[in-house]
Amino acid sequence: MPAEIRRTVTHVENTYIDAGRIAENPLKLIAVAAIIKNPWAGQGFVDDLKTTIREIAPGLGKKLSGMIIEAAGSADAVEGYGKCSVVGMGGEIEHAAGLIHTVPFGNEYREAVGAKTYLAFNNTRGPASTPIMIPLMDKHDGGRRSHYLSIHFSIPDAPADDEIIIALGASVGGRPHHRIGDRYEDLKAMGRDVDNPAGV
Repeated sequence: MPAEIRRTVTHVENTYIDAGRIAENPLKLIAVAAIIKNPWAGQGFVDDLKTTIREIAPGLGKKLSGMIIEAAGSADAVEGYGKCSVVGMGGEIEHAAGLIHTVPFGNEYREAVGAKTYLAFNNTRGPASTPIMIPLMDKHDGGRRSHYLSIHFSIPDAPADDEIIIALGASVGGRPHHRIGDRYEDLKAMGRDVDNPAGV
């Protein structure tokens, strides 16, 4: 059973000037979203979500990944990536989480853009026009702070009470004038390593 998609949305931002300075490498932020019928709407508390997740999530991941690549121009152009879901007020946070926090969904995106890191994420519940906030990180290097970014947008008529918004985000480039270094520099200065940053 594929997802029942009412509409898809593509959101693109290009930053040419930041902090009053021209960006040497303009930043492009891309978000794509599918507004789908909540497959558990009206069913009350459902014990088994996994069966439906397995039926719906991979197809959504594939479709949205293709939309990201089309907007970016190529898979290689994607540098930062992330995911998000927003369930309408008639659903549960678990419904929003379930469709994006599954390897068959995430791996469609990872494999499509050749990524290595985990997908930064956000999932929430709200009415139509709820802010969609997609955190991003570098697709190869989780400590590359220049690519710690967020995409913010909203869809005026979604999600309806019985809908879920499933979204992917991407960046072409990092913050235009990044200058706070990478987390590895902090760890080195503190005498810590990547595998044990808290030193416990």
